[in-house]
Order: sequence, then structure tokens, then C-alpha cells
Amino acid sequence: MVVWGLVMTLMCLVNSFQSLIVTRVFLGLAEAGLFPGVTYYISLWYPRSEQSKRIAIFFSAATVAGAFGGLLAYAIEHLEGVGGLHGWQWIFCLEGIATILVACLSFFFMHDYPETAKFLTEPERVYVINILKQDANNLATHYHIRFVLQAMKDYKTYVQILIYIGLLIPIYAIALFTPTIINELGYSAANAQLLSVPPFVAGCIATILVGVYSDKCNLRGPFIIVGAFVSMVGYILLYCDGRAGPSYVGACLCAIGVFPTIAVDLAWVSSNAGGDLKRGVAIAMVIGIGNLGGICSSFIYIDPPRFHIGHGTIIGFLCLSIVLSLFAMWDYNRLNKQKEAQCQAENITDSNRDEFKDMGDSSPLFRYTI
Repeated sequence: MVVWGLVMTLMCLVNSFQSLIVTRVFLGLAEAGLFPGVTYYISLWYPRSEQSKRIAIFFSAATVAGAFGGLLAYAIEHLEGVGGLHGWQWIFCLEGIATILVACLSFFFMHDYPETAKFLTEPERVYVINILKQDANNLATHYHIRFVLQAMKDYKTYVQILIYIGLLIPIYAIALFTPTIINELGYSAANAQLLSVPPFVAGCIATILVGVYSDKCNLRGPFIIVGAFVSMVGYILLYCDGRAGPSYVGACLCAIGVFPTIAVDLAWVSSNAGGDLKRGVAIAMVIGIGNLGGICSSFIYIDPPRFHIGHGTIIGFLCLSIVLSLFAMWDYNRLNKQKEAQCQAENITDSNRDEFKDMGDSSPLFRYTI
């Protein structure tokens, strides 16, 4: 975060398109580890059934940023000429400095593991560690290349990557083009910025609520499918009806439906990758490769004012996520039944956990979250 904030701050000094591109590359390199890192960090502190709402709270910050980022930038731009800097330079400078300050404070409040957390009492530490070990079926936590290969060779990882891509393309599109879409409905640029706030706020609230209920039900797939379907209904409205009222309702449905699915999907990935190292690699692969979907989002809204190509493309990707989520649910359920049959046939119980600690989620004692 410190490096990211430093690069962002120094972006206020760029004076050519070429230098802007170079700094953006370094900005991406600095930011790349944040989202997978935080998701993995949460998985080290909470059992699988309690991760969705935590990731949802974290991701809801992104929806709030989408809601008010444009308005904040609009306000900062009024510093045009102050200190000899343009308004856009002040945007980079102030947001970068704020990030550095938050990063420095985080150093004192974030602890690596429950085993080393100073704010826990000894009984609390023992309780948390035991809960996590029981939830993880005592799977390996040390580094070995075999665990990296387990994640890279697992077909389920690539299914989750495709699900994530199908959900992330609408997310990026909403963040990039909601003001433009609203503006094309006949509203002024200023009103378009204001009217883009409610969809993001609604998406933020929905993200937290869905994350809570996903944990409560200990289910992931059904919440992803329903969310993607709701968002798809919103995009169908945008595709078919050019009137301002229905189209704005459609924009709200798009955000309410798809924003919650990201947190639930990442919790799904984390829940179903057995072992600390495989889980970290799987999360990194899903987020890292899945973020390439943002490239697609940037180039599909090319036919104003109705944006049929953009909306149609996103409807297709949402369908992809729904179909693959159905497949993943069926597959996880199939594998769970196989493991239960194996445990019964071979009389495998929790007392045998140490025999399978290096097998990751292939362990017969590991159960996938549906």
C-alpha cells in the first residue's frame, strides 16, 4: 500500500502520455497483491463458514469508492491552479497521500497470524487456533512446491477463474461506464455523476447482506447464481428499453445483483482449496487471471446511446458464470459423496487426519462448500 500510494502521489508530476503509461504499469504492479492478499489474510483468521461476510465488508469499500470516487474527484478538481498544479494532479496527489497514511497506520493494527497477535489473550489465542485447525482438517500449512502445483493442476481452480471473469467484467463495466450510460439517457454530466451514486450504494448494502446470509446458510453457489441472474435482468432492461426510468432501474439491478457475487465467489474459492499454500495460490490465480476481464470491459461500450454491444456481451458472460456455478455445485456435491463413501468403506475418521495432511482438498476428510 505504501508503494502504491507513493506511485499514485508521484503521478501528479507526469507531463506526457508515455510517462503516464509507465507510472500506471508500476501502479498496477504495486496494487496487484492487495485484493488476493487481503482475501488470503482473512482466510488465515476465520473458518470457512465465516469468511464471506468479512470479504463482503472489505469489497463493499470498493462499491463505496465507486459511488463517491467521481464526486470526490469532481470536488478536488476545483483546486485547479493551487500550488501551480492542475486539478487532475491534485487528485493523484491527495489520494496517494491518503493511501500512504492508511498504510502506515495499518502496520500497527494488523497482525500476521493468530499465533503472533498481541491483542489476543492466551485463552482467546488457543480457541482461535483450535477452531482454524479443526476447520482445516489439520492440513499442511508449510511451504512446498507440491502445494503450488496442486493449485495449478486442479481443474476446479480454472472453473473458478472462468466464473470470476464472468462476474468481474460486469463489475468493471459498471464502475467505468455507469455515468456515461446515465448521461446518454438524457441527463447532464453533473446529474449523471449524482445519479450514479444510488446504484453503487445499493450494491454496497446488497454485498454485505448477501455475504452475511451466505455464511449463515454456508452456501456459495446459489447466491452467485441468483445475483448474476438479477444483474442479467438489469442488463436486459438496459438492452431492450431506452426510456430513462426503466433503464435507470436496470442500472440499479445490475449493481445490486453482481456486486455481492464477487465476495461470495472469493469465499467459495478460499473455502474449497485445502491447505494454506494451495489456498493462497488458488486465490492469486483466480483474482490475477480474472482481472484480465477488465481489459474486455474497457472495449465493449463502443456504440452509444444504447450500448447494445456492451450490454449483450455482459449478458453472455453472466450466463457463463451461472452455467459454470451450476456445474461447480454439482461437481463439489459429487466429490463430497465420493469422499463420504470412501470414509465409510475404509473406516476413515478424524483420528486419521495426519495421514492426509499433505493431500490438500483431495483428503477424504475434506468437504467442499456448495
